[in-house]
Amino acid sequence: MRIGLFGGSFNPPHEGHLLVSRTALTRLGLDRLWWLVTPGNPRKDTRALPSLASRIAAARRLVQDPRIVVSGLEAEIGARYTAETLEFLRMRCPGVRFVWIMGADNLLQFHRWRNWEEIMRTMPVAVIDRPGASMRATSAKAAQRFPQARLNEQDAWLLPDLAPPAYVYLHGPRSAASSTALRRGD
Repeated sequence: MRIGLFGGSFNPPHEGHLLVSRTALTRLGLDRLWWLVTPGNPRKDTRALPSLASRIAAARRLVQDPRIVVSGLEAEIGARYTAETLEFLRMRCPGVRFVWIMGADNLLQFHRWRNWEEIMRTMPVAVIDRPGASMRATSAKAAQRFPQARLNEQDAWLLPDLAPPAYVYLHGPRSAASSTALRRGD
C-alpha cells in the first residue's frame, strides 16, 4: 500500500484540503490518503480550537472520496508532534510506503517543527504548491538543507518507493482557501 499522510488542525476543513489530497493521490499514485486531524498544534494557541470530534465530523462530511480516510490517530496514540506520529506508523506498518504531505506554506516554516530533520529522514515528503508560497518555498531552510533529496516533479510517482530523505514539489491547480481566512469570515 502507498498511503499519504496529511496532518493538520482542519479548523475548518475546506476545498483546499481536498485539492491538495486529490493532487497527492493522483500525482504520487497513492492508494489512500489519511487526514490526520491533530488534537492541537503545539505551536499554536488551542484555547479557541473546536473539539477534535467536531473537526473530524466536519472533515468526514466534506470528504466524499473513499480513498481519503479521516482519522484522529494522533489523539489515539498520544502523539503531540509529527515526528512521533510518523515513527509510530513506520514501526507499526512496516510494509506500507507512507508519504508525508504538506502545503508549500508549511515548508516555509518547516525548520521550526520539532525534529523536522528526523521527519525528512523518516519518510518521503510531498510538498504541494500553495498560493503565496510558490517562489519562497523552494528556498526554504528545509529545501536548502536537503537539496540532493529533491525529486524531479515529472518523477513524482516514484516518491513512495524512495528511501528518505526524498521530497518532491508538486505544482498544479491551487486553491486560495484557508482555514484562517474561513475562521475570520473572509
